[in-house]
Amino acid sequence: MTTQILIAGFGGQGVLFAGKCLAYEGLVENKQVSWLPSYGPEMRGGTANCSVILSDEPVGSPIVSNPDVLIVMNLPSLDKYEKDVVKGGKIFVDSTLIARKVERTDVDAFYIPATSMANELGIPSLANMIIVGKMIKETGIVTIESACEAMKKVVSARHQDMLDANIKALNAGYNY
Repeated sequence: MTTQILIAGFGGQGVLFAGKCLAYEGLVENKQVSWLPSYGPEMRGGTANCSVILSDEPVGSPIVSNPDVLIVMNLPSLDKYEKDVVKGGKIFVDSTLIARKVERTDVDAFYIPATSMANELGIPSLANMIIVGKMIKETGIVTIESACEAMKKVVSARHQDMLDANIKALNAGYNY
């Protein structure tokens, strides 16, 4: 089984970190993994996206042109990538920041008020992990246990104070 994931939003929303977490989650479950970050020259405030492939077989190319799963954190990303999702795919939308609905009827759309939830939980910078938690629940591509285990590897030593907050955000999204 191979799952191609595209995460997109503005720089500073944790798009690349979310992808890195998913890649580590795949490693924890002994999957073949590809993680390909991409961002504009502006970094914070510019566009950013991240391609992640989790597979039971070797990954031939890190490029995700037609994702099975799309996570969007801003309207320009939904506008740009909605058409590329495979028929039957899943789109996860931060409904706090994106007012419009997914126009396609051949995909499953999930609307998570991730930014609002993060603010309410006192972890305003972790909307990315909330939406990843929901994606894990709805796709089952990795387990929430693997996600929490991977978080211990991904959160740097310098930011260990954020480990519990990241796990809290993952679980909030998973249970939404």
